[in-house]
Amino acid sequence: MYRLLSIAGCVLLTATACSSTPVADIQPIDGVISGQCHTDRVLGATGLAAAPGTVERARVDSDSLQVRIIRGDGAPVAAPVAPTTGGEQLTIEVGRTNNITALHCG
Repeated sequence: MYRLLSIAGCVLLTATACSSTPVADIQPIDGVISGQCHTDRVLGATGLAAAPGTVERARVDSDSLQVRIIRGDGAPVAAPVAPTTGGEQLTIEVGRTNNITALHCG
């Protein structure tokens, strides 16, 4: 009986250790998301993996209410993309290896 409880405890401990951690509730520095997208503060995310936390951080830092991810062909960007402004949506282009290749508003 004790052995069965011990095994059940180990299984429970192992299952909780392997669970994925949720993305933290990311808040803007000034406490408000304006809803007017601007990419000047998030262009540094280009090249990073498009993990859920990175995408959410980029959305918040760009003051966007929504984010859209577009899968691209993965071709490298020839020149740095200039910051864009406008709209309430941040668009993130992602390459073949799930890296962020471009960010723009709209």
